[in-house]
Amino acid sequence: VDKSQGGVKFGWIRGVLVRCMLNIWGVMLFIRLSWVFGQAGWGLGIVVILLSCVVTVITGLSMSAICTNGVVRGGGAYYLISRSLGPEFGGSIGLIFAFANAVAVAMYVVGFAETVVDLLKDNALLMVDELNDIRIVGCITVVLLLGISVAGMEWEAKAQIILLIILLVAIVNVFVGTFIPATNDKKAKGFFNYNTKIFLENFAPDFRKGESFFSVFAIFFPAATGILAGANISGDLRDAQKAIPKGTLLAILITGVTYLAVALCVSATVLRDATGNLNDTVALGTLCDGSSAIACELGYNFSSCAVEKCNFGLMNNFQVMTMVSGFGPLIIAGTFSATLSSALASLVSAPKVFQALCKDNIYKALHFFAKGHGKNNEPIRGYVLTFVISVAFILIGDLNAIAPIISNFFLASYALINFSCFHASYAKSPGWRPGYKYYNMWLSLFGALLCCVVMFVINWWAALLTYAIEFLLYIYVTVKKPSEFFSACLHAWKYVRNAPLHICECSQQRFVSDCRRGSCQELQVNVCNASPKQYGTAYRITSRHCNRLPFLSQASGLGRLKPNTLMMGFKKDWRTAGTESVQSYVGILHDAFDYEYGTVILRMNQGLDVSHFVEAEVSVCGPPPEHVAKMNERLLEASAQFKKKQPKGTIDVWWLFDDGGLTLLLPYILTTRKKWKNSKLRIFIAGLPGRGELDKMEMKSLLKKFRIDCTDITVIDDIHLRPTSDSLQELEEMIEPFRLHEGVKDTAEAEALKGEWSWKITDEELNTFEEKVKTHLQVRLNELLQKNSKSANLIIVSMPIARKESVSDYLYMAWLDILTKDLPPTLLIRGNHKSVLTFYS
Repeated sequence: VDKSQGGVKFGWIRGVLVRCMLNIWGVMLFIRLSWVFGQAGWGLGIVVILLSCVVTVITGLSMSAICTNGVVRGGGAYYLISRSLGPEFGGSIGLIFAFANAVAVAMYVVGFAETVVDLLKDNALLMVDELNDIRIVGCITVVLLLGISVAGMEWEAKAQIILLIILLVAIVNVFVGTFIPATNDKKAKGFFNYNTKIFLENFAPDFRKGESFFSVFAIFFPAATGILAGANISGDLRDAQKAIPKGTLLAILITGVTYLAVALCVSATVLRDATGNLNDTVALGTLCDGSSAIACELGYNFSSCAVEKCNFGLMNNFQVMTMVSGFGPLIIAGTFSATLSSALASLVSAPKVFQALCKDNIYKALHFFAKGHGKNNEPIRGYVLTFVISVAFILIGDLNAIAPIISNFFLASYALINFSCFHASYAKSPGWRPGYKYYNMWLSLFGALLCCVVMFVINWWAALLTYAIEFLLYIYVTVKKPSEFFSACLHAWKYVRNAPLHICECSQQRFVSDCRRGSCQELQVNVCNASPKQYGTAYRITSRHCNRLPFLSQASGLGRLKPNTLMMGFKKDWRTAGTESVQSYVGILHDAFDYEYGTVILRMNQGLDVSHFVEAEVSVCGPPPEHVAKMNERLLEASAQFKKKQPKGTIDVWWLFDDGGLTLLLPYILTTRKKWKNSKLRIFIAGLPGRGELDKMEMKSLLKKFRIDCTDITVIDDIHLRPTSDSLQELEEMIEPFRLHEGVKDTAEAEALKGEWSWKITDEELNTFEEKVKTHLQVRLNELLQKNSKSANLIIVSMPIARKESVSDYLYMAWLDILTKDLPPTLLIRGNHKSVLTFYS
């Protein structure tokens, strides 16, 4: 337990494992498990447990994936679903799930009350009658539990540990008791220690009083539904991403094995029917009509059970575990522990989930319950509401009537958790990057469908009612449109599909297709200088209009699918293209920066444009001419480099400053594509001398929070050294034709030259300290790139930014050129400083 963060924070054992185990080991373990195996036989009984475990394991895997897709805040199942499928689904299922937990409190308390009333009955101490005594004891118990819950999470956690110890001792006591020789009293009640014949007789089902496989399953299933107990207090966990998957799945394994072991032990030692009468003995070998043949072989005549209800045996006695155990009072204590711990966990879970729901203000009328109290922000108002609901259902007083109600609500919650995981995976949203990898989207879909089918098989009208309530709540939230921001993966299906490919498609478009991951809109702009009269319907944008990016962006897009990222090829001919062309190119970049676009420039040594191989009078935007097939095959193959599967290698990311995360997100998306799966991600960051290891650890921690799997991190601590003289000389030769050299002239002549040649590089801007440092930095970066990333499949570098007022267009082009010169395919990226990566789900 960690108290350093203001409130109490739990680790994965006390916060998740213990809580889930106690919630799963509920009322059914000691007072209904034997009845389930008596009705269904141990053959179908195993199926009941395994089917329950299949549902919970699949849901646990899906939940683990969702929980590790960012930092999980408080709210449990509601938080997971609302942040995955949106407030419409999250709001409806959150309300139902909170209500289900409140009803679960009643179920566990009634189970506790049944045990107490059985003790009172055995000692002739009933207050009124069995039903009313259950109600009285239940109401008193829930008041005491409310007091513990209101006292705070730390007190509740301490109580859970004590209850777990008692419960574990009681479970061991059952196994020990099966080996202690049975007394005559226990034999009369149907217990004969391990016997192969009893085990075989109890194999087949023997459904009575209208029970069936699914009615028995409906009663047992709540015994497996405690898997969200840890997730429900996600806000109180120290590291929910680690704790929830580890603790939940281990709890499912331990409790599932325990259920099977206890049930099989009882099935091998106890008959279905017994009178409890010590005088119902017969001589061995006597034929007993109507009695179990096995009972006769064991020396007892239980034939009266065929005509009248007996009080003992698997089918009739809910306290079989007490009889089987080595020390009966321990089982009673274990029953108390199992029921009270589960009731306590549910009593805490329901208000926590409900409070998170109310905080999001989805249902404005319920905002009253959002207020918390104390350093742990305890939902006192939610506790009181849960208490009222619990008392209402405690007054029913029948455990078998309450259990099926809860089953439907929990199954509906599990169905949506599984569907959330499937949907997020199938939609391929870039934000779906779960740290937990052991899940499968089709398995999650199967889990969702299985939950729905089981709901209808258990009780079709209750399932319809549950979905009707969900639908009405969904419609309500849709109409009200809550203002709270939810990153719903449903939005990921709203994208524009690719257009058919033609000769205009270049490798840039192929590369963009890989970066898109099928989850966003791609707008392709082709600049044509051909006459529209000659070539029909091609849209004409002349070169002098190329700097009209704002116009193009405003005229494009569909609804909210507006462009937010600009991708261009590098202008390799900037030294010969002419002033107007260079100014137009740089002007587009400045427009992109001004309008807060993410900006990407792709440079390849072979170039991207193959249109010069087509005759000059042919528009590359028109239909492909017949002689295109005769183009230079080598350069065509180079231009289509990104169409092929990339060889084994690396994608080197030089993340030099924070731009919102686009420089990290795009390479991550590439690594998820089949063509780039052989390319390992490497990240290079700038650092200070002597801080290399510390910077590397901090970067690893940051990447882990972003759910980006990369452990190959290099800290460059000599990035600010002066470049070599040869590299600087190369830059000087590059910019020499575009320099003004006003420094060697008098003031009047220099001013005249600046006015006439305003686009040229001045001595002033070269000698300004800030720009000189930036210029040298680009040269130095190229040296480092040549040294570390020369063999990479792709290099991604943070794009340098030039201020319009102080850096000329030609100097900026020289920066970009010298930075990316003689390198593998290089991507310069500059985000718009709006975060595209988040710690949160």
